[in-house]
Amino acid sequence: MDKRQQLMSELMDLCNEIIWRNKPEVESALKDYTLNEIELIENIALIPNANVTKLAAASYMTRGAISKLTKKLIAKNIIESYQNTENKKEIYFRLTTSGQKINYIHQELHQSFLKRDKEVFEYMTDEEFDTIFRFIGRYRHHLKNITE
Repeated sequence: MDKRQQLMSELMDLCNEIIWRNKPEVESALKDYTLNEIELIENIALIPNANVTKLAAASYMTRGAISKLTKKLIAKNIIESYQNTENKKEIYFRLTTSGQKINYIHQELHQSFLKRDKEVFEYMTDEEFDTIFRFIGRYRHHLKNITE
């Protein structure tokens, strides 16, 4: 196996292991929500004027899938839709108070995972972080270019 294959294999294994280890805690704390719903809630909190198109791009999902998820979350009173006065055509989404609570729980889980894994990061140098960020950035740029 060459270094490229080994790197990709290691990255995939790492991602899968992180998900596998975090899954029980996430499922326990947010048991009434799917991972896609939790991700959508997080994206609505992060993206200004979140609409179906922006959410689909951020989630790597189709606009149809986002429409279905937003309808479910509206029915659960987790998000609400709204329109800007300048643009009555476009529909945007924001979190309700319940949605904000779910997002807070999710962010707290992220913090607990970072705390749990602190020893991995505490001795990393800025140069090591920068190298990893450059690699990820180049790879994401490459993937974006081949899909356009």
